[in-house]
Amino acid sequence: MRRPLLDLMNLSTDLSTGGEVVHAVNDVSFSIERGETFCLVGESGSGKSITALSVIRLLPHGIASHPQGNILFYSQQESFPESERHGINLLELDENAMQQVRGAHIAMIFQEPMSSLNPVFTIGEQIMEALLLHNPGIDPQEAMDRTLAALEQVQIPHPRSRFNDYPHQLSGGQRQRVMIAMALACEPELLIADEPTTALDVTVQAEILRLMRELQDNTGMSTLFITHDFGVVAQMAQKVGVMQQGRLVETGPVDQVLHHPQHPYTRQLLASVPENLPRRDSQPSLHSGEQPAPPQPDNGGKGATGMVMLEGDTPLIQVRDLRVWFPIRKGLLRRVVDHVKAVDGVDLMLPRGKIIAVVGESGCGKTTLGRAILQLETPTAGSVQMAGTELTGLDHRGLRPWRARMQIAFQDPQSSLNPRLPIHTTLTEPMKVHGISQSQEERLELAGRLLERVQLKRDYLWRYPHEFSGGQRQRIGLARALVLNPEFIVCDEITSALDVSVQAEILQLLQDIRAERDLTLLFITHNMGVVEYLSDRTVVMYQGKIVENGLTAQVCGDPAHAYTRKLLAAVPRLQMTTA
Repeated sequence: MRRPLLDLMNLSTDLSTGGEVVHAVNDVSFSIERGETFCLVGESGSGKSITALSVIRLLPHGIASHPQGNILFYSQQESFPESERHGINLLELDENAMQQVRGAHIAMIFQEPMSSLNPVFTIGEQIMEALLLHNPGIDPQEAMDRTLAALEQVQIPHPRSRFNDYPHQLSGGQRQRVMIAMALACEPELLIADEPTTALDVTVQAEILRLMRELQDNTGMSTLFITHDFGVVAQMAQKVGVMQQGRLVETGPVDQVLHHPQHPYTRQLLASVPENLPRRDSQPSLHSGEQPAPPQPDNGGKGATGMVMLEGDTPLIQVRDLRVWFPIRKGLLRRVVDHVKAVDGVDLMLPRGKIIAVVGESGCGKTTLGRAILQLETPTAGSVQMAGTELTGLDHRGLRPWRARMQIAFQDPQSSLNPRLPIHTTLTEPMKVHGISQSQEERLELAGRLLERVQLKRDYLWRYPHEFSGGQRQRIGLARALVLNPEFIVCDEITSALDVSVQAEILQLLQDIRAERDLTLLFITHNMGVVEYLSDRTVVMYQGKIVENGLTAQVCGDPAHAYTRKLLAAVPRLQMTTA
């Protein structure tokens, strides 16, 4: 009888804290064959990561317990004891025995490599430590050679020279590659990957996914891949399990689950993917009968200029030759030797009442452009005009009346909301500063109505940020941006870390609020699926310059610039078909 590599049988995991017990995983069963990728999908809090941490036994002692179930692991490696190669229950191993399994037989890649890698050791030292720990008799030179081979295997450029680099000296994609190299150095039979591409650009994500598929083909290992991105699932999985509130509600082959889902929750998740959301009539179409100018590619180094103008467009903000350069200082006297050109000669027109998406990889200048338009970053040169008034060069007092008309919603509401202030203070304080309403009671009434508008309860005014989920905090961040009734809002990656269902709600909310208030939104993102659903116009940035802009349907449907084509080709796609 052919056995799977891993077999979960009726696994339950309870977490005890403060006298309360949370049933995080409830009666979950699935198996993973050799050489197979099994994807666990579901929203935050569904139990995906707890299931994976239960397998590798990394949940804290004294807090986690398993009231029922078995986790059977069937190793075929010679290093595994002969008596245990026919199946061992990982839940019955003591800690010393489990340490022999971790790394050598089951390895894990965590979601955030910067917090998983030790900042005081070089990447080479950290990979060698894993090799030496699981191979006590290995020669140090052999460990060095295997470390360099692992770095080369994950395509780190110049591995010998990067061996002595520290984690902070690497990009996000390179740090994730180092985590993969560390996990694969001991040639495990099972790799657990917990959201390994969530925070990466689409191009870096595509490279990491391709790398993982190649390594799996070369080594024959199995993978337990945890994600909430169904596009990634479609690319990576042979089998899929869908989790909801600690239970596995649906499992099966990837084509069956994605294209013929049986459970209502699975259908709900798939319907929330941006590609499957219903399009709004407000978006311009290539077939509307209007004749817009074609997308504008790079014009000899300065960047694309202007913005596609249609009949009836009214410019709200005009940006001309905007530059934001950061000096590079060296030497004892800290002389300026060069500049980081974060934004370099950008010309842009933002029409009133439109949603303009700014896309590109990390470091291309998207966020700096948005902050410079708001005058939160002082431009090095250039012009930013709002409603015909020049904003650059205005002092704090001169900018104050414009602050109410321009707002920003930040990427991480957890760090942008003051944890010491209740929500009513967060919302009413800006009103008081800008003289909105005559009394605190009136301001509280306005704040309550605004919370209801972003689909939160009025009594949430008296809570603190830590009492809310990530999606709820993002709604509060939107409420704070809307509280002064602005004309223009910069939305900086506000959906990048959200589950697909919460993301869909936020996107639909933005569409509704834009229509109600005739808002202009600058939507900064690297999610091309969100761009295609939400935006009217799209701006593509690369190395501080605009290389293409135009109507979203045109830029995404028939891109003129090679970099835009590269971005679109890297997007993992999912199109749901109905039975």
